[in-house]
Amino acid sequence: MAFQLPDLPYAFDALEPNIDAKTMEIHHGKHHAGYTNNLNAAIADSPLADQSIEDILANVSQHSMAVRNNGGGYFNHCLFWEVMSPNGGGNPDNLSVGAAIKDAFGSYDDFKKEFSAAAATRFGSGWAWLSLDGAGKLFISSTPNQDNPLMDVADKKGTPVLGLDVWEHAYYLNYQNRRPDYISSFFNVINWEEVNKRFEAGK
Repeated sequence: MAFQLPDLPYAFDALEPNIDAKTMEIHHGKHHAGYTNNLNAAIADSPLADQSIEDILANVSQHSMAVRNNGGGYFNHCLFWEVMSPNGGGNPDNLSVGAAIKDAFGSYDDFKKEFSAAAATRFGSGWAWLSLDGAGKLFISSTPNQDNPLMDVADKKGTPVLGLDVWEHAYYLNYQNRRPDYISSFFNVINWEEVNKRFEAGK
């Protein structure tokens, strides 16, 4: 198997009350596992089996929809689990990514508003992203389905440092149709140390 389902870096109930244990268990063990298995099936016995997920996504327009959807689903969720933490939340002002957020958006509160709007207004299923462009500047975008800014099909291309899953399977058990409440709760569990690490590596 080319790609493996990563273990969650915390217990299923570690993010409660912001994200409930049952949602985490199903999201990781069923949805992410499904993307992983389907990606491996889609690239089996092809040259893609020897490529990194980042390289696959960079040229995803040349591959099947199965590779696009499941490759995106695999990468996006690997990032999603890591950028959350039971000890998360707060303000990243003391980190270099915090300074870059102020530079790009004016203030942390302005960033929160813009990121929340990107997540709330994504019609149907998709993701909201904070990413680095080629010049090392942060930008906010959203993508449909399991697309992400690494893909050559993305409207705004870059290196994601933070992502929020706004598919209904990410929140419906606890929040039902109240996506804005789920988005608001996400800020309580953001692992800014991990986001900062990805920001530094992306520069």
